Amino acid sequence: MFRRNWNCATLYSRLVNFSSSSSSSLHNFTHLRSSFSSSSSPNLHLTPSVAASKSTDLLSLVRHYGNCYSELSKARLSLLVVATSGTGFVLGSGGAVDLSVLSYTCLGTMMVAASASTLNQVFEVKNDAIMKRTNRRPLPSGRITIPHAVGWASSVGLAGTALLATQTNMLAAGLAASNLILYSFVYTPLKQIHPVNTWVGAVVGAIPPLLGWAAASGDISLNSLILPAALYFWQIPHFMALAYLCRDDYAAGGFKMYSLADTSGRKTAVVALRNSIYLIPLGFLAYDWGVTSGWFCLESTALTLAISAAAFSFYRDRTKERARRMFHASLLYLPIFMAGLLIHRRTDDQQFSEVNADGFVKSSSSVESSSSVESSDTHDKNGNQKIKGRQGNRARSPVAYASCAPFPFLPLPDEIFD
Repeated sequence: MFRRNWNCATLYSRLVNFSSSSSSSLHNFTHLRSSFSSSSSPNLHLTPSVAASKSTDLLSLVRHYGNCYSELSKARLSLLVVATSGTGFVLGSGGAVDLSVLSYTCLGTMMVAASASTLNQVFEVKNDAIMKRTNRRPLPSGRITIPHAVGWASSVGLAGTALLATQTNMLAAGLAASNLILYSFVYTPLKQIHPVNTWVGAVVGAIPPLLGWAAASGDISLNSLILPAALYFWQIPHFMALAYLCRDDYAAGGFKMYSLADTSGRKTAVVALRNSIYLIPLGFLAYDWGVTSGWFCLESTALTLAISAAAFSFYRDRTKERARRMFHASLLYLPIFMAGLLIHRRTDDQQFSEVNADGFVKSSSSVESSSSVESSDTHDKNGNQKIKGRQGNRARSPVAYASCAPFPFLPLPDEIFD
């Protein structure tokens, strides 16, 4: 009896313990589930913020390298090169402008110019680190590595040259490649060797409009030299003023500029004035060679006299203020000159109609003159019959005019030997 009661009591206690343990287990499971839910819900709320931070990091990275590539490419200078190339393309088109080919030409020119500017900074990274004007560039400041910059220059240079070769012609691509080599591997080292680098750099600046003309027409003629000649002569006073204003900085950077050996500044001013005067005949040549109308001749002459006056003012008073004034005058000259070329350019249709009109007038006048000559015979004192004829005038070729003013290396006019 006692044993049976003990077993009943034991069984009852075990049932009570099991129920309590089950309730505690259920409570623990509920607590664990709630804790898991509470711990997992913040993670679900943080996922959009993590995605936003990652997108922000990506945008900052793109912005960083975009700024570095823009500074390595010297974006504003490269855009000026593109503007001169585009102007040359429009002038070389003759009539209607092919906008698609113009776009490819400008894009290819931009890429090649960006490559040349990047290689220039790669070679001059130590000099740029010393100069105040350039020590914040991407390479001296360490924002980008030299191998990265070389890779950027190589890729855009090759792509730009290939684009010009496939979408325009091989002549334009050859001019672009040669200008890239001339700027990066000739002009850039010369800046630390000899002051002649300014004139070599002027040749580099004169090639892009020739490139544009070649891309449009497929060849190079004498008429295509108007804008390149203007760019060549314009760059001399432009860079002479810049070199005079920054000669302390250039001396600290180890560059051999013309103004550094000229302590008084007189030779620098003379060179700037002489090349400004060389710009004067270009407006007349553009009109005489049929590139523009007569209005451009007048406008170009007035514009050139203005920059020549600024150069003469610098020659008389060689101060930084006058040099800065000449520098600003040169900045205004080039866009106005190119705009005048585009506004007053003569198309092939206009020249053809003018030639036909002149030919009709000349043919009718020659018929009248020949009939009048045949009907009017004159006699000399001895009574011999004498017929007066008109001696035709030979038209002077553009080479004859070119020999007279800014291109002394061309053949002399035929009239000198007559």
